[in-house]
Amino acid sequence: MRLLPLSQEKAVKKVLPRSLLGRSLLIMVVPLIVVQAVALQLFYGSNLDIVSRRFASAVAGEIATTIDLLDRYPDPADQSWALISAWEKLELAMQWQPGVRLSADELTHRTDRSRNLVAAMDERVRKPFALDWNPEPRSILVRIQLADGVLDVLVPIKRLLAGTLSLFVIWLVGSSLLLFAIAALFMRNQVKALRRLGAAAEAFGIGRDIGPIKPEGAAEIRQAASAFNRMQERIRRFLQQRTEMLAGVSHDLRTPLTRLRLALALHSHRADLAADIADMEADIGEMDRMIDGYIAFVRGEGAEQAQPTDLVAVLQDIANNARRAGADIAFDPPPVLTVSLRPDAIRRAITNLLDNARRHARHITLAAAEAGGRAIEVLVDDDGPGIPQDRREEMFRPFASGAAGGTGLGLTIARDIVRAHGGEITLEDSPAGGLRARVRLPV
Repeated sequence: MRLLPLSQEKAVKKVLPRSLLGRSLLIMVVPLIVVQAVALQLFYGSNLDIVSRRFASAVAGEIATTIDLLDRYPDPADQSWALISAWEKLELAMQWQPGVRLSADELTHRTDRSRNLVAAMDERVRKPFALDWNPEPRSILVRIQLADGVLDVLVPIKRLLAGTLSLFVIWLVGSSLLLFAIAALFMRNQVKALRRLGAAAEAFGIGRDIGPIKPEGAAEIRQAASAFNRMQERIRRFLQQRTEMLAGVSHDLRTPLTRLRLALALHSHRADLAADIADMEADIGEMDRMIDGYIAFVRGEGAEQAQPTDLVAVLQDIANNARRAGADIAFDPPPVLTVSLRPDAIRRAITNLLDNARRHARHITLAAAEAGGRAIEVLVDDDGPGIPQDRREEMFRPFASGAAGGTGLGLTIARDIVRAHGGEITLEDSPAGGLRARVRLPV
């Protein structure tokens, strides 16, 4: 069941971080922000609002008390004493302006910033008044219309607002940043262990002997690292046993083939059997090549370690060997291309591609160049009949009809080697009219 429409779900996936570290921190930060927002709303939406109303009510009550004193004691000396006491005891600066009248605009002016004070003045003072927020910084001027004049009261903002606002904000922001930093540090260490495990798996997958990795991080990550080490050991043991078994099979098969060659050599003087002997010797040679192909396919050049190699020098040597074998091959060497690879394995893969081209074409072109995305491409083009597009993938299967190597393993071995380097082989139409084999290797 989808919670969002497909289009919105895709948009959300584009915004979300792709890394495990980013998503883990997001999982931690979002609830933290929600909790802090709820706390802020509860505190300022209820508690602080109540406190502010009480502060405003207290200020309005003090103003009302002062007005009552001015009405009860009309003597100028008593009124001066009341105004001075309001300043000294209540921190309210008051000034009496006799004969002054407030305008209608002043009396009707109200703002949301002063709604608590307005409500308190209406409830406690019960006289016409006006508010002015701009007479002095951090103060509000309250002007009360009395019977014979106006009483100006300068109220400090701190008398109306709770002083814990800044402390509360600092606490929220500081605690959030501290928790985020601790979570980021912890998750970074966990993700680092996962990255090391992923890098080890990738290196082992392309044939690099990295040895066992040290289990680190959380218990689950250590368990995965230990399982990976055991998997490496089992695979190495399996490959070793398989290679040893096939070496024994190869030896056992070559023994009767050698006896057959000796038997044919004993009858080589008979002219009436010359044609049959030639056919039988060709069959024995084909069986030898088949055995070599099986061994190479299973072994996969696994014992060789990757090293920085000049690919151009390797390709030049392959092209020279092909020319000595009678191939018509063109190769224009590019500048030096240094890649970390297993040179003998790559040499075998490219040689298999050239052998495949030689069987079906008269002219071959070999090329190499840097490609986008931190990769190097090797191209083998021929002018042969090519392969239909719907059969190209089939040619990489072992023993596929029409594949390279006679035994049907040439292209299979080539792809196996290239993929072990983290690369890929594809078959395409060649500009020369035949088949193009594109080998892409990561840098």
